[in-house]
Amino acid sequence: MRKLNIYKKGMIVIFAILPLFIFSQKSKKSPEGIRLNFHHFVGEDSLVLDDSVYYNSLNQPFTITKFNYYIGQIHLVKTDGKKVVINTYFLISEDEEKASSKNIELEKIPSGEYSSIEFILGVDSVHNCSGAQSGALDPINAMFWTWNTGYIFMKLEGKSTSSSAVGNNLEYHIGGYKEPSNCIRNITLKFDKLLIIEKNTLTEINIKADVLEILKTPTKIDFSTIPTVNTLLNATIIADNYADIFQLINSKTVK
Repeated sequence: MRKLNIYKKGMIVIFAILPLFIFSQKSKKSPEGIRLNFHHFVGEDSLVLDDSVYYNSLNQPFTITKFNYYIGQIHLVKTDGKKVVINTYFLISEDEEKASSKNIELEKIPSGEYSSIEFILGVDSVHNCSGAQSGALDPINAMFWTWNTGYIFMKLEGKSTSSSAVGNNLEYHIGGYKEPSNCIRNITLKFDKLLIIEKNTLTEINIKADVLEILKTPTKIDFSTIPTVNTLLNATIIADNYADIFQLINSKTVK
């Protein structure tokens, strides 16, 4: 009789816990919407900070110690031309501690057929002039010069034996939103096939960012003559180069 009572008590506990377990499972919302995954390369090689040696188009060796940049004003373009706008800025970093920054979650994307994605590399004039901000635009992220000059849109640092700078350093800190030194660049990536977004699904868009393009197209960067850019001088040369660093790898529904 005692064993039977223990059994009954055990069953009561199980049935008492079971609804809570079921509720907790239902309350865990599965990811849905779009996830942008940025993959950093140097030509055909994956970007590895500090150790890997790469070569620019002039066959000058270099290593990379830092690679950060801002993207924002994301527009998802439907086949009828209408756009879904995400007015948020994201700071993408290759730093190991910030690896998750390369995966951007975009929620509440309307169902439909999409033909392309657009965004800017940089920070628009309004946000450049809005003083201290939070999140990705917080000056604590070390992507801000002064209250007068605004944000660093792209930061590429490294070393090269071909560099004429002190310590063989390479330092490209690019920013500026005023003409004729506007370094904001508009990016458009067209999907190879229509991107179909459905309710309760997660779609991944994989994008390649090629650091080598920053150093070669349309202007080949010679480390012996332009090892650093951290003022408006030569900034647009680098900005014109980084205008085409992004390529669409693929897009797919994963859930």
